[in-house]
Amino acid sequence: MDQTEDNFIGISDSVVHLSRKAWTAYLGVAIRGLVLIVGASAALYWQPNYWQIILLLMVIPLALLAYQVLLLRSYRLYYDEVGVWIYSGVLPWKRGVSGVKWRDLDEAIFVNSFLSWVTGAYTIQLRHRFTKVIEITAANMAQGKQAAMTVNQQQRRLLGSAEAVNIS
Repeated sequence: MDQTEDNFIGISDSVVHLSRKAWTAYLGVAIRGLVLIVGASAALYWQPNYWQIILLLMVIPLALLAYQVLLLRSYRLYYDEVGVWIYSGVLPWKRGVSGVKWRDLDEAIFVNSFLSWVTGAYTIQLRHRFTKVIEITAANMAQGKQAAMTVNQQQRRLLGSAEAVNIS
């Protein structure tokens, strides 16, 4: 059994998707792609006789940019009755889920700044209850503020039902 299957054992069909990467996460890739295209265009303009070599040299950087876009698209923050999880990965040996179970979750917070307020893309952090270690840090998440609030509301709801069971 591989790690991905092991991580999915406790996850049911009642998954609630919270967030994915926002458009701001793609800006760096877009800028690198633009620089690559401008550089290749300039090289083709100044050295048109070497167009085959120039295009061949562009294949690897373009493939890496495509991989980065696919990797950004793979990020999914979600929760189920077991806990809060983040999934990412494109290649089979890089795919995986990490997260924190509800019983071990202290709180979900979002990092607020002017840029995150303007773009709506927040960094989300999930802290472990006992160690205070940040279990999940996810930057540039779309609706990250709402995702953190939803996780905290769900945790309060689950803790409330657990306390009601303990009182009875």
